[in-house]
Amino acid sequence: MEKIARCRPDLMILREKDLDEPEYRALAKEVGGLCNRYAVPLAVNSFYKTAAELGIKRIHLPLSILRTLTEAEKAEFDVIGASCHSADEAREAVRLGAGYLIAGHIFETDCKKGLAGRGTGFLKDVCGSVSVPVYAIGGISPENAGGCIAAGAEGICMMSSLMKAENVSEYLDSLRGEIYAKGGCDTLRDNG
Repeated sequence: MEKIARCRPDLMILREKDLDEPEYRALAKEVGGLCNRYAVPLAVNSFYKTAAELGIKRIHLPLSILRTLTEAEKAEFDVIGASCHSADEAREAVRLGAGYLIAGHIFETDCKKGLAGRGTGFLKDVCGSVSVPVYAIGGISPENAGGCIAAGAEGICMMSSLMKAENVSEYLDSLRGEIYAKGGCDTLRDNG
């Protein structure tokens, strides 16, 4: 996580599905310190109560959790993001207060073994259905990142490929180069 934070991605989303909330809270404190040290914004994934307790003002939620939040709970955060898997889910998430979306999975990925990627046509459909920024996730690489931008994504999210990169800085530079080559923006998101 420190190697990634040192490279200053635009955002780190702390996603640890295998931890219970007390374990996650301890990790969020540690990662929050890293993010503060390197001036990288941090979003808490799913555990919005932990985010509120720690004073973290960004959360990223699956739609199933976003549906349950009250307006008072939402008001505790400056930024609420949501994951979506269809244009209908994207529109619902925006109606519920999401300020950005992560759409996926775009390409085949080890995180979703055996499931085909939804493709850039799906991504273009989602991007065209909402007025908030949409970020692509799932099997993103230097070879296909530009295609996500060309499909309308504001940026990309990465997890396993970034975590496995031997030289995080070089890997991010190659991704940025591909995005620039496709005429995209300079936004690069990390889902660490």
